[in-house]
Amino acid sequence: MGELKEFLSGAVAARGGLDAAVMAAPWFMPLRVMREVAMQVPDPLVRMLAPWRAESSLRRDEVDAAALTKRSSEEIIDTFLQERDLRIVAREDAPDVEVRLQPELDEDDEIVSEELARIYLAQGLRERAAAIYRKLSLLNPEKSVYFAELIRNIENNN
Repeated sequence: MGELKEFLSGAVAARGGLDAAVMAAPWFMPLRVMREVAMQVPDPLVRMLAPWRAESSLRRDEVDAAALTKRSSEEIIDTFLQERDLRIVAREDAPDVEVRLQPELDEDDEIVSEELARIYLAQGLRERAAAIYRKLSLLNPEKSVYFAELIRNIENNN
């Protein structure tokens, strides 16, 4: 937007003013819009031939980028939340429930993963590795053929 205004200002200066530039190119609507903004007088030709120019970028004020970056992110978030009132607040009659951030595992629960099975294999614990692959096969039926092949290889190499 700034570049267009600079270009048009140069053209206006070369022609000797806005009126002279509009007279030299009466069909060029951006010059007419600039004249409307500068003189604050509506141009009937712009209204008739280019009504969409009412929202022209030439009519907008320049945005000060430095002013936008002065506020911290916390201030911006607080302002947004105050304007929109999007805070999540528990109802008065809601039961007190503790939010868990980490899963609770019993001692009986065993974490199973392919990586753990590979570690057991590297340590020579073939039965444990095969047991984990069996559990993984039950948890991931789409990979059961893959796990069955791994279990068969472990049992054949015993």
